[in-house]
Amino acid sequence: MKITSVDVWTVVVPTIAGRVHSPECVAETGWDQVPKHILRLNTDTELVGLGETGRGVPVEQVQEGARFLLGCQPEALCFRDIFAPGRGSSLDGTERGIPAGVGSGPAYQAFEMAVLDLVGRARQLPVHALLGGAVRSKVRADYWMGHQTPEDGKRAVARALEHGFHGVKIKCKLDEPMEERLRAMRDVGGVDFKVTVDPNERFHTAEQAIELAHRLVALGNVEVFEDPIPKSDIEGWVRIHEEVDAPIAMHLGSGPKILEALQAGCVDCFNIGSGPVRMPDLANIAAAAGMPCWHGSGNDLGIIDTSYIHAAALAPNCTMASDFVGSWTREDDLILEPIEFVDGYVATPEKPGLGIDLDLQALPKYVQAHEEIG
Repeated sequence: MKITSVDVWTVVVPTIAGRVHSPECVAETGWDQVPKHILRLNTDTELVGLGETGRGVPVEQVQEGARFLLGCQPEALCFRDIFAPGRGSSLDGTERGIPAGVGSGPAYQAFEMAVLDLVGRARQLPVHALLGGAVRSKVRADYWMGHQTPEDGKRAVARALEHGFHGVKIKCKLDEPMEERLRAMRDVGGVDFKVTVDPNERFHTAEQAIELAHRLVALGNVEVFEDPIPKSDIEGWVRIHEEVDAPIAMHLGSGPKILEALQAGCVDCFNIGSGPVRMPDLANIAAAAGMPCWHGSGNDLGIIDTSYIHAAALAPNCTMASDFVGSWTREDDLILEPIEFVDGYVATPEKPGLGIDLDLQALPKYVQAHEEIG
C-alpha cells in the first residue's frame, strides 16, 4: 500500500451564535473565521486516512508535508517521525545526543493523525491499539464556554447539565465580573458542578491573581486555576501556588517546560496538548511527579477532537476532565457520527483507525478551497 495523493480542503466552520461568548463580553468570536485544513491521504487501495490542522496553518506547509509522504508506504513509517523518508533522514545508531527534527515538520500533527488513521484502518485496529493500548474505556470530559455574562453562564450550565456534564471550563479575564459569574453558575449547578478557571494569563500579576482566587475559592465551585499569569513569571507562579487553596495548572506542550514547572514546585496538575504519539510521553513526565493532567484543545473539529480522545485514553494520569469541545461550539464537526458524551465521559474509540469518517455531504458548505496533491 502506497500513498498516491493527498486531498486538502481549506474550511471555515463558524461557531454557533451565542455558544462561545456573550456579545456584551466579546462582540465577534473572530478565531472561528480563521481557516483550517482537512486532509485525506489516498492510497493505491480503497483505504484512506484523515487529518486536520489547527487554525491558521499556512496551506503552503500542508502542501510541503503532503510531498514528504507521497509514494511512502504508511505501514513502514516510524510513527515518531513520519516525515523521515521524505526528508531522506534516518536514525542509524551513530547519533550523539538528541537528534533534531524528529517528530516535527510542516503541518506535522495533522499528517501524523492521518497516517495513524490509515495504518489503523489497514490493520483493523484503533489508533490507541497501535500505540500500546488504551488504559481506560472512557475519558472524562467537561463542558466549555468563552467569555460570558452571569446570565448567559447560567444558561450554559443548564445546557451542560442537560447533556450530562459535571463541570465546565471557562475563559475569563481580570476585569470581568468573576464572582457574579461563578455565583450564578453555582446557583444552577451547585457546588458539585465544578469550574476550571482559565484566563489565559490575564490575571496578569501574582497579587491580582491571589486576591481574586481567594474570593472565587470561597464560592465552593472552583476545580482548578489554569494559567492565571504569564508563564514567564515563575516566581509569581510559586507565590500563587503557596497562597491559593486550589489546584494550579499550566497548559504546556513541551517536555522541558513541564520539567521547569515541576522543578519550581509551582503547579499541581497540567493541561497537556499534542497528539496520540507525543501527548502520552509528556503526560508521563507529570506522572513521574505523581501529578494528574487533562488533554487540552483549540476549539477544533471532529477529526482532531477524536485524535485527542485516543491520546487521553493512552495516558494513565490523564484523569482530569479533558477539552473535546468543537462538537457543541461549531456549526458542524464534519464527521459522520458525532462524538457522544454520556454522564461527563466519552467512550474510547474502538473502530479501526481514528474510528470516524468524513462527512462529505456537509463539507461543501464550509469549503473555501480544495486541491488534490499527487
